[in-house]
Amino acid sequence: MQIPYELALGWRYTRAGRATRRNGFISFISGVSMLGIALGVAALIIVLSVMNGFQKEVRDRMLGVVSHIEIFAPGGAALPDMQRTLEEARANPNVIGAAPFVAAQGLLARGEDMKGVLVRGIDPAREPEVTDLAAENVAGLKALVPGEFRVFLGGELARQLGVQVGDTVTLIAPSGQVTPAGVLPRLKQMTVAGLFNSGHYEYDSALVLMAHQDAERIFRLEGPTGVRLKLKDLHQAPEVARQLARSLSGDLLIRDWTQQNKTWFAAVQLEKRMMFIILTLIVAVAAFNLVSTLVMTVTDKRADIAILRTLGASPRSIMGIFVVQGAMVGVVGTLAGLLLGLAIAFNIDVIVPAIERALHTRFLPQDIYLISRMPSDPQSSDIVPIAVISLILAFVATLYPSWRASRVNPAEALRYE
Repeated sequence: MQIPYELALGWRYTRAGRATRRNGFISFISGVSMLGIALGVAALIIVLSVMNGFQKEVRDRMLGVVSHIEIFAPGGAALPDMQRTLEEARANPNVIGAAPFVAAQGLLARGEDMKGVLVRGIDPAREPEVTDLAAENVAGLKALVPGEFRVFLGGELARQLGVQVGDTVTLIAPSGQVTPAGVLPRLKQMTVAGLFNSGHYEYDSALVLMAHQDAERIFRLEGPTGVRLKLKDLHQAPEVARQLARSLSGDLLIRDWTQQNKTWFAAVQLEKRMMFIILTLIVAVAAFNLVSTLVMTVTDKRADIAILRTLGASPRSIMGIFVVQGAMVGVVGTLAGLLLGLAIAFNIDVIVPAIERALHTRFLPQDIYLISRMPSDPQSSDIVPIAVISLILAFVATLYPSWRASRVNPAEALRYE
């Protein structure tokens, strides 16, 4: 099969200058443009993959404590018919686990130290169905026997209060009880039955787990305030929440995990978009270096263009030759950037520790940051747009110089040759 001469000449001009001193500088500029595109594409892939990795790591740790979907009664009241709500929720094919809970706020005191806490009353037998934290502490949660008023505390909360397993703490409910002496807060001595570490500071420093029957007595509730669900696919949570809103009986509120931390996820998405725009400018600068490369090539090849025109080449064919030359640089640079970026993104867990050992430093000290290793999660939804945008920018950069080449006057170009 015969290759069109536009492609053959365009590829030849791309390689021109490597063996001739006359065109060496043009070849150098072309190589710099190719390298710039490759580094820009690689930087985009690596940065977005690391941001995806951090997002996934934090999300997984957060979902180790919170459930995929919560169903609760308005105003923090007890569910009117908890058993029916459990049965109706389990009827959804996407639901694989369900457990009742009590959600409340209070103060936890130990001597003169006092902390505001989130109290979660749970069913120790069913809670492992809905959270990884409970599934990892099945044996320990058996200590939460109803009526014995025992609690599980986050490790950071226990450190701040200076308590250990076996110590007693005082839980103070926000609503008081009326006595002849006035309104007095309700206090209850609780025994620390265990500690947990979810890896998420927000929960490790404020969450208190206890049997839901004990929570109901302390906060004067007639039953659990809600039901927590676990799904087959956590990404389907918003859709499943809409399905449950149509199928559940009674006046109930439904909240999925994306709504519980909506501000945080929105902030991460905004950061990703901004980083994408900023790093795309690097690719754009490298791509538009092709303009200067092609302008110099057109100037250098004026005689060749004139000869081709006199042999019958159309302006469109001349333009195609230089479009091919610029597009080749863009394609090779983009492919090289994809290979380099993916190679680093998939092996960042090996590369970063090696750099840390070589420099004798830690990029993410464990005592400062939530995550002590550099995570990476390359996603095709990021990689494909990066490659497409890089190729489009390289193609657009070739249009004006190629058009100028097609406008060269053969007689004028050959006058001094």
